[in-house]
This record gives sequence, C-alpha cells and structure tokens, in this order.
Amino acid sequence: MYDSNNLKGVILACVSSGFIGCSFIIKKKGLKRAAASGTPASVGGYGYLFEPLWWVGMVTMIVGEIANFIAYIYAPAGLVTPLGALSIIVSAVLADCLLDEKLKKMGMLGCLLCIVGSTSIVLHAPGERSLNSVDEIWALAIQPAFLLYTASVIAVALVLILYCAPRYGQTNILVYIGICSIIGSLTVMSVKAVGIAIKLTLDGANQFKYFQAWVFGMVSVTCIIIQLNYLNMALDTFNTAVVSPIYYALFTSFTILASAIMFQDYYGQSASDIASELCGFITVLSGTTILHSTRDPDQPITDLYTPLSPRVSWHLPSNGDLWKQKEEDGQSLNCITIIRQDYFK
Repeated sequence: MYDSNNLKGVILACVSSGFIGCSFIIKKKGLKRAAASGTPASVGGYGYLFEPLWWVGMVTMIVGEIANFIAYIYAPAGLVTPLGALSIIVSAVLADCLLDEKLKKMGMLGCLLCIVGSTSIVLHAPGERSLNSVDEIWALAIQPAFLLYTASVIAVALVLILYCAPRYGQTNILVYIGICSIIGSLTVMSVKAVGIAIKLTLDGANQFKYFQAWVFGMVSVTCIIIQLNYLNMALDTFNTAVVSPIYYALFTSFTILASAIMFQDYYGQSASDIASELCGFITVLSGTTILHSTRDPDQPITDLYTPLSPRVSWHLPSNGDLWKQKEEDGQSLNCITIIRQDYFK
C-alpha cells in the first residue's frame, strides 16, 4: 500500500508515460516530413526545427517530462523510472497504426516482458530517504562513489559521441540510445535535486540562495539538451517500436544504478527484495533483446553495379549464341532485360 506521496508520484508517472509515448510518434512524423525536404536529422540536419509537427511532438514531450519531474519530487527514482514502460506500449501501438512500423508477435512478447520486469522492480522498489536541504543532496553528490560514477559516465559518453557515433551511429542502435541513457541517469539525479529544492522553497525554506541548487540546474539543462539531440537522431534512423523499449531499458537501468549509488537506496534492503529487483532487470533486458532481434533490417541501396541476384549465372557459348539464363534454385526471374553486344568476329 503506497502512501499519499507515492500514489501522487505513480499517477504523475503514468500520465507522463502517456504523453512521452505519443511524442515519439508525433516527432518522428515531423522528422520524416523534414527529411523529405532537406537534410535528415540522422546525418546532422536541423531542418526539423522548422517543422510545426515536430514542435507539436516536442511540446507533448515537454508536458510529459514536466509530469515526470513532479513525480520525482513525490516518489523515489526506483519507483518512478520503471513506470516509463507504459510509454513503450503507447509508442508501439501508435507506431503500428500511424507509421506502418509493424510490431511482430515476438515484439509484443518483448513488450510484455518489459512490463513484467518493470512491475517486479516497482513492487520491490526501495524507500526514499528524507532530505531537508540542498546541502544534504550536495553531500551525497560529492561522495567518492558517485564522483567515480559521474567520471565514468562522462568518459563513456565522450567515447560514444566522438568515436562511435560518426562510425557506427547509422548502423548500431545502441550508440545513440547509449548516449541518451547514460547522460539521462545524471539528468534524473540533477532534476530530482532541483525538484526537491523547489518543493522546499515552496514550503518556505528558500534553497536557491545556495550555489549548489544552481549547479544542479545547469547540469540538468546541459544533459537534457544532449539527450534530445541524440534521441532525435535515433528516432530518425531506427524503428520507433524498437527505439522506445531499448531506450527505456537502458535509461531505467542506469538511472536506478545512479540513484542507488547517490542516495544509497538499497542499504537495509532484504536479500529477497534485491533478488527480485535483479530478476526484474533481467526480464526487462530479455524483452529488449527480443525487440531488437525482431527489428526489420534496413533495405540495402542498390545501383547499376549491384548484382541482381547471387542465384543467377550466365553462360556464353563459344559459338556466339545469345546469353542463356540459368536458375540455380529453380525459381523464375521477373523482367530482366539483356542487351546483346557483338563480341565475336
């Protein structure tokens, strides 16, 4: 049984997931329109900034993120973040209906596994410690364990952005989403700090007289900008029904890890609760793997120099007869035109 604050957090997180799930679809339709008349976002184009439909999706996402922001004020990250699984269902269903990105039966199973895993995480989520000032949050942020985590996140993000993205971003879905996810874990920690500062300020104890609150604010804005940029690139490059669950799984994993390190959520947790959380993670990741494996492969670009088929061979008799078609697999070929040239004298 949740207390009133946790219940508010759960309701706001569900509302947030609905808006964010819709925003994936609206933004992708805007990205497609922009790509049709200019440089796609997947190769560095910013024409989508002039596309009204993309801005509608952006506003929808902002509304969802505001609801999510408020949810973090009332409930722990380990409870709010896994509820983002609802956005998977919303985006997958809408993508199937509006974008013609068909969700296969195994993909549906993957979504179900993500939901089951998320439910296990929510049911065994740890309680949140009480924080009464930004100074307390700052003390948690500068503890050695979290500083080491932050340094690792920055290092990995730089490698992905500077080395992997230019080389593998268009072919490996984990590059762009990996950047969003690991940076997102820092976003949630800083957003939660800002949210608590706002709540305490509204209660009468002004927290924005301390520089730490402004540092958390600047970190939040920086991380959000990075996330949005690479999320746009991921949406413009890959299937929405796959981007959403993979982003959710990685983002949730890194966020709960960051929260456990910074806020020490799992201190005092029983072994059974920790094991249930671990099983939830494994279930979510299994669902993500299934969804990734069902993604339709990108269509190869063919040109005049691309072989028509590896199953077809052509024979040129020495008597100068016409070329003959040989079907190695017994299947017929359609509409192949042969241009004969005189090559024997």
